[in-house]
Amino acid sequence: MKRYIIIGLSLLILGACQSHTSDSADATPKEDIKVATNEVAFSPSQLQSVGIETGTPKRSAVSGMLTLQGTIAIPPQNTVSVSFPLGGYLKSSKMLPGMGVRKGQVLAELEDMQFIQLQQDYLTAKAQFVLAESEFSRQRDLNASKASSDKVFQQARADMETQRILMSALAQKLSVIGINPATLKPENISKSVSILSPINGYVTKVNVNVGKYTAPTDMLFELIDPDDIHLILNVFEKDLNELSVGQQVMAYTNADSRKKYPAEIILINKNLNQDRMAEVQCHFKQYSPVLAIGTFMNGDVAIKNKIALTVPEDAVVRWGNKSYVFIDRGNGVFKMVDITPGVTNQGYQQLTGAGITEQTKLVVKNAYALLMKIKNTEGE
Repeated sequence: MKRYIIIGLSLLILGACQSHTSDSADATPKEDIKVATNEVAFSPSQLQSVGIETGTPKRSAVSGMLTLQGTIAIPPQNTVSVSFPLGGYLKSSKMLPGMGVRKGQVLAELEDMQFIQLQQDYLTAKAQFVLAESEFSRQRDLNASKASSDKVFQQARADMETQRILMSALAQKLSVIGINPATLKPENISKSVSILSPINGYVTKVNVNVGKYTAPTDMLFELIDPDDIHLILNVFEKDLNELSVGQQVMAYTNADSRKKYPAEIILINKNLNQDRMAEVQCHFKQYSPVLAIGTFMNGDVAIKNKIALTVPEDAVVRWGNKSYVFIDRGNGVFKMVDITPGVTNQGYQQLTGAGITEQTKLVVKNAYALLMKIKNTEGE
């Protein structure tokens, strides 16, 4: 009898174990199935507890602000590289990057023996021209009375013109290095010349120091004219047709989004770069000196109504520098795909993405829960 009791208890324990094993297998969540690294899986109970909802994009009229990013830049014509046409040793300079300069202000002084030689050559040529001009006048009078031959007269004219050409060429060379030939005299020959600022602006680069020999090909200073500072914004190919010359832009920095700097689009480059983006040139209506060249800026541009594919803002998640949505693949599996976001208006986000249409089933609520699960899985 005791034997039968032991056998009965054993059967009961075995049945309970099998029942427990079966229940545990049924409770295994579906996320344990094999999924790709950009996919995530949830069981029905988990989907309900997290509050994930799905839906499809819809086409609707979108209007609002298109936010672009870019930097402050200086047009090429407002950047001046200062060099000197003759080599020489830097005698003095007090310029430092950031210093303001006026047109005609002395940036530096150079000295060299060739400056003296050039002035000497000019004064010598000038004296020879005076002599040749006098000889030409004398030969002209003699030729008029037939006291000298035509050949002698023509030679005198050629000598005078040769000296005139030489004197004029040397005068131009002196003007190029900043010496006025009209005021040059033997008593004021100088071994040094001044390098003058060609614009009103400020210094951005100083590439020389006292005592250094500079060649004609060396850039000694770089100057910037701040009267025409530009804001260069980058626009995606899909938004390019929404912009036009003359549109108003409200620019602001990341540090202070409340401070606005009005600007206007003056040029749209139709050439796309490798990221399928084009540059938009904007002109500040009133440039603020606090905005340094290279400052990262945001620009809001008002766009007109257009029909576009939109989803609720909660459907779009951002990680790093990209935006994503989750496509419902069925059976609790969701795939993360990158998209290009557009304007946001009344709680809806414009988007474009490969393979995404009005029939694509997407997560439209609590998409960040899926993103966090993918990132936590990667971390493990």
